[in-house]
Amino acid sequence: MAKTALITGCSSGIGRATAEAFLDAEWTVYATAREASAISDLGTAGCETAALDVTDDEQVENVVEQVIDETGRIDCLVNNAGYGQFGPIEDVPTERVREQFEANTIGPHRLARAVLPHMRDRGDGRIINVSSTTARFATPGRGVYAGSKAALEAMSEALRAEVTDYGIDVSVVAPGPVDTSFDERARAELDGVERSGAYEVFYDYFEDYRTVVEGGVGTVSPGAVAEAILDAAVSPDPPARYPVGPVAGAAEYARFLPAGVRNSLYGLVRRVV
Repeated sequence: MAKTALITGCSSGIGRATAEAFLDAEWTVYATAREASAISDLGTAGCETAALDVTDDEQVENVVEQVIDETGRIDCLVNNAGYGQFGPIEDVPTERVREQFEANTIGPHRLARAVLPHMRDRGDGRIINVSSTTARFATPGRGVYAGSKAALEAMSEALRAEVTDYGIDVSVVAPGPVDTSFDERARAELDGVERSGAYEVFYDYFEDYRTVVEGGVGTVSPGAVAEAILDAAVSPDPPARYPVGPVAGAAEYARFLPAGVRNSLYGLVRRVV
């Protein structure tokens, strides 16, 4: 019997590429997104599709039960859905911070709680949480997003130890810059910040960030991230954390730099931009 994967955030980018990768590997794929119409083509391609807002308790419960009723199993949960709330910490309204954590941290927790009883009953399963390089190397203007992903990684680490005796593995996939529309929504989220006037230098160079960093050689494709996710799903002994791309690899070491050195690097980036 084919293994079953439940994947969130499949309307574009990493989620879509992941659904396609699992489908090519002959898994039964349940691809989800907030709007089912955004993934109708994945249904045509062979995926099962469903509307799923990870911040909605009832929708999460219904989709998980649907998968169990139709296949009897969930072998792999991929928590990919999320977005980036950018902006200086002071300028981001508290409600926006709450919404960011609701989507990026509490949503994956909600899904994990829903699938774990079924995985424990079978004595097997994989939970893969899609994080970001910023979780370990937060940069100015991305603190809220970085915080939500850092919290997700901390919870993943604890969960890994809690469920290992039940035959369940937990991995984090943490890419650097990815060639997706992620930053387009992040730019839109900036419209909701309350500019104090103290951080205009950030707003000035943010528009050029993708050109300087994300549009360069360090950018990876959604497919490269999907490959790491699939490896975490099928490897007999998957790593706890998959950094994806050269920026992610560098950040694994850059996070050990003293705070003073980091601040100097940030200043250099601002001057360059």
